[in-house]
Amino acid sequence: MAAAGSGWAAVCEKFRTARTLSAVESRKDPETEPYRSKYSARALLQEVKQLLSAAEEGGEARLLAVRRAVLEYELGVNHTDTEELSAGEEHLQRCTQLLQPHRLSPDCVSLYIQAQNNLGILWSERDEIKTAQTYLESAEALYNQYMKEDGNPPLDPSEHFMAEEEKLTDQERSKRFEKAYTHTLYYLAQVYQHLGMIEKAAQYCHTTLKRQLEYCGYYPVEWALNAATLSQYYLSKQCFMESRHCLAAASVIFSQAGQVPSAEDNETEQDQQDLRQRKAEIARCWIKYCLNLLQSARKLLEDNIGELDPDRQSELKAQRKKEEDEKEKGRKKVVLFGTSDICDSVLAMEEKVSSVYPLDFQEAREIFLVGQNYVQEAKEFFQVDGYVTDHIEIVQDHSALFKVLAFFEEDYERRCKMHKRRIDMLEPVCADLNPQYYLLISRQLQFELADTYYEMMDLKVAIGNRLEELDSHTIKKINSLAQLAIKYYELFLDSLRNPDKVFPEQLEEDVLRPAMVAKFHIARLYGKLITSDSKKQLENMQTSLEYYTFLVDYCDKYPDAVHAIETELELSREMVGLLPTRMERLRAKLCPFI
Repeated sequence: MAAAGSGWAAVCEKFRTARTLSAVESRKDPETEPYRSKYSARALLQEVKQLLSAAEEGGEARLLAVRRAVLEYELGVNHTDTEELSAGEEHLQRCTQLLQPHRLSPDCVSLYIQAQNNLGILWSERDEIKTAQTYLESAEALYNQYMKEDGNPPLDPSEHFMAEEEKLTDQERSKRFEKAYTHTLYYLAQVYQHLGMIEKAAQYCHTTLKRQLEYCGYYPVEWALNAATLSQYYLSKQCFMESRHCLAAASVIFSQAGQVPSAEDNETEQDQQDLRQRKAEIARCWIKYCLNLLQSARKLLEDNIGELDPDRQSELKAQRKKEEDEKEKGRKKVVLFGTSDICDSVLAMEEKVSSVYPLDFQEAREIFLVGQNYVQEAKEFFQVDGYVTDHIEIVQDHSALFKVLAFFEEDYERRCKMHKRRIDMLEPVCADLNPQYYLLISRQLQFELADTYYEMMDLKVAIGNRLEELDSHTIKKINSLAQLAIKYYELFLDSLRNPDKVFPEQLEEDVLRPAMVAKFHIARLYGKLITSDSKKQLENMQTSLEYYTFLVDYCDKYPDAVHAIETELELSREMVGLLPTRMERLRAKLCPFI
């Protein structure tokens, strides 16, 4: 062969140097010349290409074609890395053209798949997702066909420029080939996500994560974040076992991040900060898991007035006993991640929190406590200074955990205390927030505070109804809670006014229901205020009537609004009919001689 002996050794050395420049040296390039090493690598690759051309006449055509294809591939990736996409595409296309006739042979298949992967990435970067999909699906099909028809570990592209004694072992070849295919699946997952094929994307993401563990080809932090993100998909499908499994795996793998030396191994303060942030992000996914599991259980257990239905509870407990064993065994096989030592750690992590619906207070409390621990962990990083929005969202989730736990609590006094905890965490946040900059969050907090006070007032009324006679302390408490609920509902409604303080003629769709519920609740709250002063009572009834009338008039004027508040509207019409008569009676009592 023409390129034999010492001449060929020099060619291989040049090729190896080019790859080292690209992969290793380029990380040390100064910011002023970010692609210095890449350009040097490119010059060397061009030299190797010329040497090959000179050797072409006497060489074996096919072998030379494959070696040229390797160079075209390396040049393609090099140009893509330096953001010269058109040149990159040309080289990669040339690579696939040279390999096309031999793409299923062991010395070409890995290179062909990697070229297709890179063309897929290139078209994704141009936002041509459909074209990217074509390349990646073609790479996937080729892998499957090769494994079916041959299946032996194919050559790694780098081996085409190695001396015989340097060639890789079958084990190493297999590992590199599988890694290339894992990349295909990883990019396909992203492509499907872009195209809105969410289920398929999740399936590919899961397979990718599983393969990365199997072949030890992953960065712990990135892997953990992808697994945590996948858990949220399973959560949206109410697949709590799968969601918990992904989160447990994410936490276990993330814990390796501190132990694995990084490439430079001199971690900066910024790296530490990034790790803390990622850990807090995984904690937030755990909070969502606990919250969703509790809220889904509440939906199953509540009756038509939002209270726990004991018959439904007994029925679900009996049903669960029957199903539990088979289900756990059946579904575990599908989703397990990792090798046996990782599995053990993941299982231990899973045992800390249930994945079945809690059906009573004790079970709900255990899930609540896990969620609450993650709230503390997430808040350590996402502090109010610097992360206002994130911090408030975490506080809102904490409040939501208390709210759903209260549903399972039978004792009204204790339930009230849980709502009081929500008030204590939400009020200071709301008071410190500038509504000018954070209008949406400010509204959410005002509405939630109003709702919480409203709920507490209802509970105090229920407690009062059990007493022989209402004492002055209970009356004071009920009135105070009602006034506070009114205050926050009014703040919320005021936030909808224009700069001239005028309430909108027609409400936007996104605030229609909350605004109407606020008006309806204020009407009801004025009706709940307890006073021995009949004149004051009459005033309260008048105010109440005005708010009920607003709802009725608004829906008569804008019939499209009816769908958002059917129940409230029906009750408002009833009250608009009843209240004037009640007020007449009270007036007659006040002035019997008129």
